[in-house]
Amino acid sequence: MKGIVLAGGSGTRLHPVTRAVSKQLLPVYDKPMIYYPISVLMIAGVRDILIISTPVDLPAFQRLLGDGSDLGVRFSYAEQAEPNGLAEAFLIGADHIGDDSAALVLGDNIFHGQGFSTILQRAVAQVESDKGATLFGYPVGDPERYGVGEADEAGRLISIEEKPAKPRSNRAITGLYLYDNDVVSLARTLTPSPRGELEITDLNLAYMHRGDARLIDLGRGFAWLDTGTHDSLVEAGQYISVLEHRQGVRIACLEELALREGWITPQACLDLGRAQGKSGYGEYVMDVARRAGAAS
Repeated sequence: MKGIVLAGGSGTRLHPVTRAVSKQLLPVYDKPMIYYPISVLMIAGVRDILIISTPVDLPAFQRLLGDGSDLGVRFSYAEQAEPNGLAEAFLIGADHIGDDSAALVLGDNIFHGQGFSTILQRAVAQVESDKGATLFGYPVGDPERYGVGEADEAGRLISIEEKPAKPRSNRAITGLYLYDNDVVSLARTLTPSPRGELEITDLNLAYMHRGDARLIDLGRGFAWLDTGTHDSLVEAGQYISVLEHRQGVRIACLEELALREGWITPQACLDLGRAQGKSGYGEYVMDVARRAGAAS
């Protein structure tokens, strides 16, 4: 499976901060926002990741992440010149996807929960074996503000509604999507919506009408955070801060994930920590490496 992180847009809800820097480069407590969606793909076992952003912001992502080789992954980059919709990611990333399945995660979404890696890896395996699409739903108290999905008892998606006045469920569809290779050809059949965008909902409806869309419920014990406003950005940082201090672990630490997956050695992890050693984050990476057997 190939991965895509869509980190474009102008972040107007976060102005004036995002007039100078991409929203996905802003800090969420101790690390750039984009670390969180990248970590989701790494947890799912995806190692070939395309970062899509604006022509202005893309060089900053390249400076931050490089080619990914120091983490045992591969980062590549592509431009989305205008905010033409989420589904355009599959047209921009068609060559990147090739003949493989694809995972799309939005650059401002944060996921965290016990057992998330198991859920993700099973979902990836199902898409690769059974084809189709897998979406992730999250219970919210105000579903009328979201795209809402409804599933039958078998978990098959049976309806999607955008900001419905009378929601048929309280499951908001999150910014994480898994698709088989048909996603590229289906994206090419889409026409722009009245707001001029290729809508991800239209893509999901195409799979649903084929009977090939599933909805996995991320229920109790999970957190799904969208960091698109000033308040939600602060709340996300506070959430991460509390968990990290209480549990003594770092959420979305890419170096630790790469080490845990066996993509880098303990010594390589130690070197990555040393390069950031004057920060608490760097010290944590070094501690993780030493516990895994790296020589001090």
